[in-house]
Amino acid sequence: QVQLVESGGDLVQTGGSLRLSCAASGNIFMINNMGWYRQVPGKQRELVATITSGGSTNYAGSVKGRFTISRDNAKNTVYLQMNSLKPEDTAVYYCNAYIRSNWYSGPVPYWGQGTQVTVSP
Repeated sequence: QVQLVESGGDLVQTGGSLRLSCAASGNIFMINNMGWYRQVPGKQRELVATITSGGSTNYAGSVKGRFTISRDNAKNTVYLQMNSLKPEDTAVYYCNAYIRSNWYSGPVPYWGQGTQVTVSP
């Protein structure tokens, strides 16, 4: 009923930049918070950045000043601009969104399928 589709992952050199996109589609009444998380093999998924429907943002300390999260509410899309990339940023990046499918239901968390970001030394 609701899908999140990510794009933009790639192989990039240290110091490079990438822009991830995540578009939500389907039965959508309202989208509350949206965010990006990342995971490397053998470790727990960790928060990268979140953004509220009003545009307030929150970042993990390790990416603050290098990554910027933004959203286009008209397109139901969230972006992650990643600059000054480091090898330790290598991970699968997942999009997350809390979505209401109608006026009488509360927000439900949805996840994208993930997109691989690899930063070479």
